[in-house]
Amino acid sequence: MSAALVEVDGLTVGFPRKGGIVDVVRNVSFSIGREKVGIVGESGSGKSMTGRALLGLIRPPGRVSARELRVGGVDLLNAGERAIRSLRGNQIGMIMQDPKFSLNPVMRIGEQISEAYMLHRNVGRAEARLEALKMLERVKIRDPERVFDAYPHQISGGMGQRVMIAMMLAPEPGFLIADEPTSALDMSVQLEVLSLIDQLVKERQMGLMFISHDLNQVAAFCDRVIVMYAGQIVETCKAAELGKAKHPYTRGLIAAMPRLTKPLEILPTLNRQESWRTEPGVDGRI
Repeated sequence: MSAALVEVDGLTVGFPRKGGIVDVVRNVSFSIGREKVGIVGESGSGKSMTGRALLGLIRPPGRVSARELRVGGVDLLNAGERAIRSLRGNQIGMIMQDPKFSLNPVMRIGEQISEAYMLHRNVGRAEARLEALKMLERVKIRDPERVFDAYPHQISGGMGQRVMIAMMLAPEPGFLIADEPTSALDMSVQLEVLSLIDQLVKERQMGLMFISHDLNQVAAFCDRVIVMYAGQIVETCKAAELGKAKHPYTRGLIAAMPRLTKPLEILPTLNRQESWRTEPGVDGRI
């Protein structure tokens, strides 16, 4: 694996509730270089909260603690708010799950992309417009002039996700978090968006954290897979070897996936064990 762009050791994220603090991410450790790493698990397993912690987006009363938390060499635990804000976009970007909740509904598409260039590249409005149009072409939007002047409600979901990718990659970050970037799209558009992300990540030699529920998608798309359950990592393996997973939770997820080649009348369900919440994960870090 190449030199680490992200280094996480003992990350814990908690929120107060009546009776104390509930930890939604518990003692998570991993590192990511210039590679594609998938993080999988059920809803509530802590995938998105881990990504948000890397962006410094956990706000009070949420609490973040770790032995080490670095992105691009910046120590997030001791960096001020100004330094963390500078980190976002310049060194790390995040594609959210559904563009209709991430794009500003009262701003034209082009204005939102241009804003990213003006903020992070320190260029004028005219140059930012040219760069934004180039980026819209880069993400394979056929009529960039029309989309530049459109509002978010005037474009499709797939086009909206391409716009989000353009916005996040405009400042040329070295590391990208994609949080369920295709879950709101139909299958054919999913493949197009994944192909686009793959192409851009390879061309720019970026690191990618790909958060997903889809084990098949992650196994085909990523280099490594991190499996999370109840806020902690239970298994880490090479994506090509996901079928050889050792942890019963990972094997249960794989068994529950429908297959066209082996149709079943009833899919198996997970027989959860309380020990999964407390026992060490399998192969922890590789």
